[in-house]
Amino acid sequence: MQILQLKNTVAFMSYRKYAFIFSVLLMIASIVSLATNKLNFGLDFTGGTLIEVGFEKAADLEALRTVMETNGFADAKIQFYGSSRDVVIRLGLREDVKAEMLGNEVLEILQSSTGQTVDMRRIEFVGASVGDELAEQGGLAMLTALICILIYVAFRFEWRFAIGSVVALFHDVLLTLGLFSVLQLEFDLTVLAAILAVIGYSLNDTIVVSDRIRENFRKIRNTEPEDVINISLTQTLSRTFITSITTLLVLAALFFKGGALIHGFATALLFGVFVGTYSSIYVASFVALALGISRDDLIPEVIEKEGEDQEAMMP
Repeated sequence: MQILQLKNTVAFMSYRKYAFIFSVLLMIASIVSLATNKLNFGLDFTGGTLIEVGFEKAADLEALRTVMETNGFADAKIQFYGSSRDVVIRLGLREDVKAEMLGNEVLEILQSSTGQTVDMRRIEFVGASVGDELAEQGGLAMLTALICILIYVAFRFEWRFAIGSVVALFHDVLLTLGLFSVLQLEFDLTVLAAILAVIGYSLNDTIVVSDRIRENFRKIRNTEPEDVINISLTQTLSRTFITSITTLLVLAALFFKGGALIHGFATALLFGVFVGTYSSIYVASFVALALGISRDDLIPEVIEKEGEDQEAMMP
């Protein structure tokens, strides 16, 4: 039976060195990008004013930037928002200026310079203290989630699995942040929520794999740990594949049809599902194997009751 299992098994762990090098290179690239390019923080974290306007015809972003700079808004960041007629303008913090007054001033500048009727869609304002507080609380939320996961998996399975799970989650979060840094996509609260969702998705995958590995270590004897892990990953492969595909279909619909408001959220989840599936197979399992996981670590100790051997000897 064990020989048949090994014949039908995908040798995932035979590629673990290549996967390790690949993951390390991606993590280094993410760290370098985060250190140099940093994240393109949205209004939620930086503070300031966001104004969304609609034009009658397609807008010329370069002309709008020149107009805003000429009228004293050199720090204005202007970009399309869904279509060539919808534009978002982000302004830095301005003391003693109400958001409504600032919005009316910008609206008048745009209407007089373009000669079009410009509609005000929405206006948002976030103070500096609120932005700093949200950034701090967001970082603490991710750190707390990783610590709680480490404790849970250590009690639920074994400390080697716990370290492997947390390393995999750190890998997923770092690569997702690296993607947003390299592409300079806006990082706001919706993206932070997506990263926390990626942590949950990746953890679910890792727990399923870890549970199967523990079960097989107890069932399959006289087999190398690498082979047991390969068997376990192969047995969970169909479940992992089906879950990932169905999740990606939903996220693809959100990405292409959900609109600009949740574009960052869908982007983070789409990428997170890919790296989460990969890390569950290679990163978490590889770390547990590298730390020397074995059958003896996963078999519960049998504690004999006092006098049990004497009762067995009695007629």
